[in-house]
Amino acid sequence: MILFCSHNTERLRYTIGFCSNELFDIPITITTDPVQFAAASGPKINYSDQPQDGAFHIRPAGLLFATGIESQNISCFEHNRRKAFFATNGDLPFDILSAIFYLISRYEEYLPHEKDSYGRYAHTNSLAWREGFLDIPLVNYWLADLREALTRKFPGLIFRYPAFKFVPTYDIDIAWSFLNKGWKRNAAGFLKALATGKFSQLRLRAEVLAGRKPDPFDAYEWLDSLHLYCRLKPYYFFLVAEHNRGVDRNISPSAPAFQQLIHYHGAGYRLGIHPSWHSGDHPQLLREEIEWLCTMADQPITRSRQHYIRFTLPGTFRRLLAAGIEQEFSMGYGSINGFRASVASSFYWYDLEKEEATSLRIFPFCFMDANSYYEQGFTAARARQELMHYYHHIRKVSGMMVTIWHNHFLGTDPQFAGWREAYEVFLREEIFWDH
Repeated sequence: MILFCSHNTERLRYTIGFCSNELFDIPITITTDPVQFAAASGPKINYSDQPQDGAFHIRPAGLLFATGIESQNISCFEHNRRKAFFATNGDLPFDILSAIFYLISRYEEYLPHEKDSYGRYAHTNSLAWREGFLDIPLVNYWLADLREALTRKFPGLIFRYPAFKFVPTYDIDIAWSFLNKGWKRNAAGFLKALATGKFSQLRLRAEVLAGRKPDPFDAYEWLDSLHLYCRLKPYYFFLVAEHNRGVDRNISPSAPAFQQLIHYHGAGYRLGIHPSWHSGDHPQLLREEIEWLCTMADQPITRSRQHYIRFTLPGTFRRLLAAGIEQEFSMGYGSINGFRASVASSFYWYDLEKEEATSLRIFPFCFMDANSYYEQGFTAARARQELMHYYHHIRKVSGMMVTIWHNHFLGTDPQFAGWREAYEVFLREEIFWDH
């Protein structure tokens, strides 16, 4: 496959690289030489304003040839019962390449925008939210449409058909509810339960500390069994904040039991750093936390997911790259479930300010238990329906489904009754059969 354009740019190369990886086993060749293009045999894409005989025509809207970051005049319309934008006239009614770049580069997050209550990019700013496609992997659907259109033009064209992939991930924000917190935190917990009249919680804390009941946040052995049954290889992201303050409330990384827990999971699973909230303001703290986790896990740490999904572009991702992170799992919202980049495939991050593709590979998630429970107010049964919604859409486009769960949702805490069962049913009845 060869593509002709009037002039080659970093944006175009990045977008063609992504599309080529999703659709073909052999990369698409880009040329600006009309003679070479005319002489080429086989399937051809013309990405210019002038038609070329025998080529599939995508008329450019201009974004991939532009420089700088400017507000885009975007008007959505319906194409194949789904939204599209950057309308042009060619073999497709829109510039699919510019539209894909706009979404996966997170172009809109570089523009002036409102922050949410945590200082993050608010999902209500996004085009996907405003136009009602946040809950589907629109980019993957567009690529499926492109595949069909190319097949009609070039019936012998061979495509790559990736298999659906499920990637379970877990954030260990608070490893235990009562155990291994030290006498000061437990004493404070006793007094708080007594002062607020939560006597059942007071009794439960006493029974757990006495060894008569399991800690309600301890779901680790249960998860081991579930992963073994479903033949899954999960990722675990550990918060190793040195100081307990604000939303950074995990067990102290100096606690031997916590170190043993990390070492155990490092021996059998893939680990990543869950950078503390405060590390977002102190780059050196990020490096220290990575080093602590490396030491406790006895392995290099090259994966991350931001605590509370706190990140800003491009600053956070630049700091992660500088700290040796290669795979990033924060691409989603901490305020609602859905597809922040409108895609259910991994992709490399494009630094829009520097106008360059980077080596940081992004793994977008579509579902987080905390969003369903705290932000959307869903019951466990409704959350399972939500999981099934994302599963069916991603399965349809043979994409990658990344979910986030927390150990405290999957333990025995009465507050989260039913969530453990909902997750187990989803894995056993749906994901198991896909593997």
